[in-house]
Amino acid sequence: MPPRRLPDGAEGRAEAARALEAGGIVAFPTDTVYGIGVALGTPGGIERLFAAKQRPPDRAIALLVADADQAAGIGELNAPAVALARGFWPGGLTLVVPRRGDRTLPAELTGEGAHATVGLRVPDHDAPRALARAVGPLPTTSANRSGEPEARDADALEAELGDALDLILDGGPAAGGPASTVVDTTADPVRILREGAISAEAIDRCLASAGLPGVGR
Repeated sequence: MPPRRLPDGAEGRAEAARALEAGGIVAFPTDTVYGIGVALGTPGGIERLFAAKQRPPDRAIALLVADADQAAGIGELNAPAVALARGFWPGGLTLVVPRRGDRTLPAELTGEGAHATVGLRVPDHDAPRALARAVGPLPTTSANRSGEPEARDADALEAELGDALDLILDGGPAAGGPASTVVDTTADPVRILREGAISAEAIDRCLASAGLPGVGR
């Protein structure tokens, strides 16, 4: 059976939130490509995301969050993380931060051990922020089979992943562009793990304006 497909908007987002709360996998537009996500508390939900993508489970995925306050409820934001969040959220920046000690998260998001970390991003698109506001931080990965191009519209993602999805929130063609820049703020100085939408020079300028050391090289 094909997934339900609804236009992005208030009604579609409400239905998508209900599908997530019921344990479903939902596809939605972001500021780059389409993503697929599950509610954080869904039993086996992250494993279903990996299975849908045919992706090895040793490759971590990030949480999309509604805003910096929601991020601070999941991870510990130090001075560099706060400065970068203020400078680039919402936008193409994923911050790797320590998991809060009072939060339990699946190992697929944090890894094991005492120094568990989590990747957090506030996307520059209303749909994922609204869903995260409704159901909590969303484990999310791009809407494509592992190793294949990312889906740029609802037709493409339904053709590739439709059997694994419960609902598609159709926001038209995705904007595309580079993936988010991933910055490890647990390092001193911070390190760029993947340069993407935001350049290393822009990261350096933001940190310098806050009186903080630049990116480690």
